[in-house]
Amino acid sequence: MEQMIDAAIIGGGPAGLSAALVLGRARKSVVVIDEGRPRNRVTRETHGFLTRDGISPGEFRRVAKEQISAYPTVHFVEDAAVSITGTDGHFQITTTQGQIYQSKKLLFAAGMKDIPLDINGLSEVYGKSAFVCPYCDGWELRDQPLVLIVKGDRALHSAKMLSGWTSQITICTDGPDEWTDEQREELKLHNVPTFSSPILRIESSDGMVKQIVLEDGTIVPCTGIFFAPKLAAGSDLPQTLGCKVTEAGTVVVDMFGKTNIPGIYGAGDAATELYQAITAASMGSLAAVGINSELLAEAWNRRV
Repeated sequence: MEQMIDAAIIGGGPAGLSAALVLGRARKSVVVIDEGRPRNRVTRETHGFLTRDGISPGEFRRVAKEQISAYPTVHFVEDAAVSITGTDGHFQITTTQGQIYQSKKLLFAAGMKDIPLDINGLSEVYGKSAFVCPYCDGWELRDQPLVLIVKGDRALHSAKMLSGWTSQITICTDGPDEWTDEQREELKLHNVPTFSSPILRIESSDGMVKQIVLEDGTIVPCTGIFFAPKLAAGSDLPQTLGCKVTEAGTVVVDMFGKTNIPGIYGAGDAATELYQAITAASMGSLAAVGINSELLAEAWNRRV
């Protein structure tokens, strides 16, 4: 693609799609580079997204692309960016398929990717009866016996949050709990059973969890699981280009998605730990406004 385009979007989830829609309507030339393996592909439904509550991730993307197709300056490429060179106004993106794209601005919206947890049986239930976000999936498991697989400071926070959906909460730390005496006492006061024995396996049928078996022989019946995932950035290219990132691997951005590197933006899970589709879409929209404002200001100044 030899011509210079206005913006290249790395990632085609809610953030990238939302940005593409806004930029397409702003009459900007855009390429969306996405390999088609979103993190939420394991889930059956997307929740909490106004007018799209309960839609499957695949259908969400299909509808979004269909609507964006009304804007001819937006193009989708099923590929992955492997290297980027250049500076603001002239970035060069090379993909795994050897394609090269020239772009004035960059938006990273590749999200995060899961690092597999070494828990026997978790992969069979992930996205079906084991989830990471109560806001996304708590309603479907309301008033049911649930297990939290989490340890350390995050455990108390997760238990408090999950208590809005059910009072039947058990915590399995899969090893040493890493709690203070005060934290153990607080969980005890709230009648939250805790088990520190490592998890031997998760038993399920057709993706629906039945019970968790611990190495010491303890059996914990449950109908759902929430766990703390281990995540890595969906792309390490922002850091390679000099963008500031947090310890969690998210790109540091301002309210319009602008990073510390001129011409480079971030949105969605790539730039926040609030992992919700509607939040990602909102961030994508704001980043697109930031990109378009820069492009308009630059074009305006060139006329003088």
